[in-house]
Amino acid sequence: MGQQPLDDIDSRIIAILQADGRKAYNQIATELSIPASSVRYRVQRLMDAGILQVVGIADPLTIGFDRLAMIGVRTRPGSSHAVCEALKALPETSYVVLVAGHYDVMVEVICRDVSHYTELMTTGIQRIDGVLSTDSFFVLEVHKLAYGWGVGDVATPALQVDRSGTT
Repeated sequence: MGQQPLDDIDSRIIAILQADGRKAYNQIATELSIPASSVRYRVQRLMDAGILQVVGIADPLTIGFDRLAMIGVRTRPGSSHAVCEALKALPETSYVVLVAGHYDVMVEVICRDVSHYTELMTTGIQRIDGVLSTDSFFVLEVHKLAYGWGVGDVATPALQVDRSGTT
């Protein structure tokens, strides 16, 4: 979509930050044998271009949110993009994608409890102009939550959750 391809150094910086988003620029610079100022400039350029975000990721089911759901949304023909924009604006949505297949849009929502989820659906999502129907898929357990892909062979950690009671 008009993005210039990443060079090898950009890809390696992204891979390193996917493995450890808190790694200091001078450590990355040492690892890549380039000046820390180059790392700082490249990270800022990647962030400004919307290619890179550095964020903390938590398992929502362990920090007070009881309802994590994926919702398949069918839309009125021609309204999918507008529906995506409206869904993006909701604070409960963490992932909104236009898809091909049985649904037109898939959205991930995170809610405190059943009451919060019910309110979101009845007064929020189902009232968005263009939404014809929804199907909800409740997440019962999170076994893997990973966001490292596509830029190299640096090992990227995933949130691995063992809910069996053993380690």
